[in-house]
Amino acid sequence: MTNLPNDPSKAGLPHGYPFNSEWEITPRELQRRRSAGEVIVLIDCRTNSERELAQIAGSIHVPMQSLSQHIDSLREHETSAIVVHCHQGMRSLKVTEVLRQAGFDDVRSLAGGIHVWSIDIDPTVPMY
Repeated sequence: MTNLPNDPSKAGLPHGYPFNSEWEITPRELQRRRSAGEVIVLIDCRTNSERELAQIAGSIHVPMQSLSQHIDSLREHETSAIVVHCHQGMRSLKVTEVLRQAGFDDVRSLAGGIHVWSIDIDPTVPMY
């Protein structure tokens, strides 16, 4: 579980971001855990055209609109830590919910999505 400072901006999130530690992980926490060598499956649930614009290195593409077709192939990651991301964090919350309902235990949405990732972690990832 991620604990945020009293000021969310110190966690790299925009002022007023409604962070939910039960469902989300901050980009800084994801980066810290990946840098420490933790294996985390990063799922990009955006559309093909969005992925062509920008992507986070190491992510796998499972568009939200075809998620149900990919559940079985994702079972190999069922016991792994999974982080789902989209553009700003709304679709990835929905995908996180679907995966949890399908039996995936350790799934979180990337708070602020690839947008906050680009601002706070990797400015080489284009913003759109």
